[in-house]
Amino acid sequence: MKRSPLPRSLLVAAALVPLALLLAYVALRAGPLAPVEVTVAEVRTTELTPALFGIGTVEARQRHRIGPTLAGRLASVDVDVGDAVTRGHVVARLDPVDLDDRLRAAASALDRLAAERRQAESRARTARSQARRFEALRERQLVAEDAAQARREEATAADAALAATTAEAARLQAELDALRSQRDNLALVSPIDGLVISRLADSGTTLVAGQAALEVMAADGAWVHARFDQATALGLGRGLPAEITLRSAPGERLPARVARVEPVADAVTEELLAKFAFEPALASPPPIGELAEVTVRLATLPATPVIDNASVFHVAGETGAWRIVDGELAWTPVKLGRADLDGHVQVLEGLSPGDTVVRHAAAPLRAGSAVDVVETLKGRQP
Repeated sequence: MKRSPLPRSLLVAAALVPLALLLAYVALRAGPLAPVEVTVAEVRTTELTPALFGIGTVEARQRHRIGPTLAGRLASVDVDVGDAVTRGHVVARLDPVDLDDRLRAAASALDRLAAERRQAESRARTARSQARRFEALRERQLVAEDAAQARREEATAADAALAATTAEAARLQAELDALRSQRDNLALVSPIDGLVISRLADSGTTLVAGQAALEVMAADGAWVHARFDQATALGLGRGLPAEITLRSAPGERLPARVARVEPVADAVTEELLAKFAFEPALASPPPIGELAEVTVRLATLPATPVIDNASVFHVAGETGAWRIVDGELAWTPVKLGRADLDGHVQVLEGLSPGDTVVRHAAAPLRAGSAVDVVETLKGRQP
C-alpha cells in the first residue's frame, strides 16, 4: 500500500525552521543583537602619587660668546669644538696689523716728551730762582720794578710750559696704555672653565666689534628645557625632584630638580615651559640638543576612589564610565581628579568603591546593551 506524500507546505516549513533557528542564533551570538564582550575592573580606594611627564632637550645653561672688542682679522684659532678650556685660556688671536708700529711710535713720542719735560722743569726752576733774586733786589731798590716784574712773568711762563708738557705727557701715556690694552685684547681668552660648543669663525676671517668667534659653556652647565601640557601640569613648581632619561641612555634615570618654571607659557602649543638642573651636575655634559624625557613625581594624595584611564569614556562630549548593573550597562558621568603615570586616575564624583566598570569593549557601547564579561578581548593581550 503506497504512503501518501507529505504536504508541500510541511516540507517547506521543515526546511525553513532550522534555517530560522540558525539565523536567530547567529543574530544573538554574532550579530547586532549579540552581547558585547567587555573586560571589567572594580573601583577601589587607594592613595595616588601623581606625576608629570614632559619632553625636552638638553641646553647650555649659560653660553659665553667670545669675540673682539674692536674690528680685526683672526690670526689663529687655537681650539676646536669639544675642547676643554680653563679660565684665562687663550682660545684665539687677532692679527695686530700696524698696532705694534703704533705702540713703538707712541713709546718714542713719550720718551721725547719726557726729555722736553725735564728741560721745562729746569727752565721753570731757573725762572723761579731769577724771579726771587730780582724781587730781593727790588726790595733793596737795586733794580727797577719793571725788571722784577719781567722776571716774575718769565717764571709764570716757565711754569705754564711745564704744566703743558706734563699734561701732554699724561695724554701720550694714556694713549700708550690704550694701545697696550688693544694689544692685550688681541688675545681672546675664555672667561670660564668650560667646553667649546661652537666655532663661528676661522683664521683669516675679519670680525667686527662684538662678533663672536667661539662659544663656550661651563663644563657642568647643561640643563634640560622641557615642555608640559598645561591641562595636566598642575603642581609643577621650582625645587621639585625629577628624573631625566636621555635618548642616548634609555635605561638610565638621572636625578634632577626643577630649576625654574618659565613665567611665559607657549600659547600656541598650550604648554608650560620649565628648566631642570641635573643633581649632582654631570661632569661630562650630554650633547646640546639631545632629546630627554622628564618625569616629575608630586606628593602622594589621600586615598580616594581610583579607576584605570581605560575605564574613562567620552560620550556626546560628556566624560563618564560604563557601570555594569544587574548585567546591563549604565552610563555614569564622573568628575575626575589627578592621574599618575601608571594609568590610574582619581574619581571625585560619580562612582563609589566596589562599583564594576568597563575597561575595554569589543564594540561601541550604549545604555542597556547586553554584555559578556571576559578576561581578555580577542586579539588583545591581557
